[in-house]
Amino acid sequence: MKIKIYYKHTDMGGIVYHSNYIDFCEMARSELFFERGKSPTINGCHFAVKSLKCNFLAPAYLGDELEVKTKVTKIKSASVELYHKIVKDEKIIFEAEVVLVFLCKGMKITKIDEETKEFFKSLDV
Repeated sequence: MKIKIYYKHTDMGGIVYHSNYIDFCEMARSELFFERGKSPTINGCHFAVKSLKCNFLAPAYLGDELEVKTKVTKIKSASVELYHKIVKDEKIIFEAEVVLVFLCKGMKITKIDEETKEFFKSLDV
């Protein structure tokens, strides 16, 4: 997913504010579903971030064009692990390892249905 950096993404110095990188990754995760005509909400259930490990490697600035790339690294019975990287001019400037848990019925962690597991297995992003 491509991102253009606007003023709203930056601090007073024109540098992308750190939490926006996490927002960009969240947008890319949603796009995985939207681009394939699906919703991230599945039969009243959804994924939520359980853990997040970030590595800020270089800054992005007002006017930059970035690309968020996402890879599924592991699928478990009730969670999915993803690797996100944000690239500027073919250089990785941000990385994140994210563990998502599947929540249903009052925020209870639930096993992921087979169709959704197959969806994640089919992703080649």
